[in-house]
Amino acid sequence: MAKWPKLTWDKEPTGPLKGIKVVDMATVVLGPYATVQLADLGAEVIKIENSEGNTPGDLMRHGGDSPSKQHGPIFTALNRNKKAINLNIKKPEDKAVLEALLEEADVFIHNVRMAGVERLGFGYEAVKAINPNIVYVHCAGFGAGGAYGERQAYDDLIQAASGFAALSEQRDGGRPTYSPSLVADKVSGLFAANATMAALLARAGGQGGQFVQVPMFECFTWFNMVENLWGETFIPGNGRMGYTRSVNPRRRPYPTKDSFIAIVPYNDRQWAKFFELGGRPNVFDDPRFATYQDRIKHTGELYALIEEVSALRTTAEWLELLAEHDIPAMKYNRMADVLTDPHLADVGFFEELESPDIGTYRSMKHPVHYAGTPASNYAHPPMLDADGDEIRAALGISKPTTRA
Repeated sequence: MAKWPKLTWDKEPTGPLKGIKVVDMATVVLGPYATVQLADLGAEVIKIENSEGNTPGDLMRHGGDSPSKQHGPIFTALNRNKKAINLNIKKPEDKAVLEALLEEADVFIHNVRMAGVERLGFGYEAVKAINPNIVYVHCAGFGAGGAYGERQAYDDLIQAASGFAALSEQRDGGRPTYSPSLVADKVSGLFAANATMAALLARAGGQGGQFVQVPMFECFTWFNMVENLWGETFIPGNGRMGYTRSVNPRRRPYPTKDSFIAIVPYNDRQWAKFFELGGRPNVFDDPRFATYQDRIKHTGELYALIEEVSALRTTAEWLELLAEHDIPAMKYNRMADVLTDPHLADVGFFEELESPDIGTYRSMKHPVHYAGTPASNYAHPPMLDADGDEIRAALGISKPTTRA
C-alpha cells in the first residue's frame, strides 16, 4: 500500500484538524474556499491541478494582477496552507499518483460534474474501492435527481435562480442585480467545509466513510430563504416574500454631516434614547412605532426619520454619543478604510507576509479563535506543481520524462 507523503511546511500546523489528509481536486472559488478552511485548521491539503492548456492549473491563478504570473488575488486568498501537484489523470502515470494519494486520504473533495469524474475513473464507487473509509465530498451545482442535476453552476446563475438577485428588484423597483460579491460560491463553500467535518466526525464515531454531495443551488437557496421566505412560511401563505427590513430601500448607511454611519437601535430603550438625542423625544407616541411589531410594519417610515436625525451631527460626534448610551453603531468604512480599521489592526487580522514567489503580500488571519488548537497561516500559496517532486518521491513514483 502506498503511504501518504510526509509533508514539510514552512511552519508546523497547530489547528484542530492536524493529521487529517485531504486530496483537493477543486478549483475556482467554492471548493478552494472550503478546503482553505480545512487547511487553516491544520489539515494536510494536497491540491491537484492540471497544468495543460492556455490557462494552466486553477483558473483563479490567472485572474487579476499577479507578481508571479501564477498567483491571482483570489487564488492567493484561497490556496495558502496547501501543497500543489500537477496531474493529468487521463494519463495512466498521473492516474496512479492520484490513486496512491487516495489510499490513505481521509477526504477527497472536488467540483467536477459527476458524469465527468466517473469517466475519469474517480466516481464515488471507484474511490471507495480504493479506500472504503474515505469521506468523498462532491461540490455540485445542483442536487442529484433534480431537473437541473447535470447542469453547470456559477455564482451568477445561482444568485439568479435562488431569488437572491430578485431582492434588489423588490427593494429598489428597478432591474434585478447581482450582489457585488461571490456570495453564492462562498456560502456554499462554508456548507462544504461543515459537511466535510461532520462526515469526519461521523466516521470517528464508527459510522465509516460516506459520499457527501454539497449542491450549490440548494445550499444558497436555504441561505437566502431563512429570512426571505417570510410570508410564505406558513400555509396558506400571504404572497409577501422578502424580510420587510431587508428589502426596505432605506436600509442603508445613514447620512451624517460629513459621511455615513450604521446605527441599529434594537430594543425600546435604545430607540427612545436615540430619538431623544436627536431632538425627537416623542417619536414613540406615534402608534406606527410603539412596539417592535409596529416598527416592522412601518420600517420605511422609521428609517426615513433616522436619516433626518443622523444628518444633524458628524460621524465622530454620533459614535461618541451613541457609545455613551450603549446604542449599537459603527463607522461606515469604504473598502480602503478596512485595511486600517483599528479593531482589525488590534487583532492582527491583516498580515503582511513575504514569499519567495510572490514578494510581499497581504493575507487575512483565520477569524475563529481556538484556545487550545489555534488555526494558523503556515505556508504560502504554492506555485504550479511546487510540491510535485516531493509528493511523487514520497510515494515512490517517478515523474514521467517529457519527450522532445
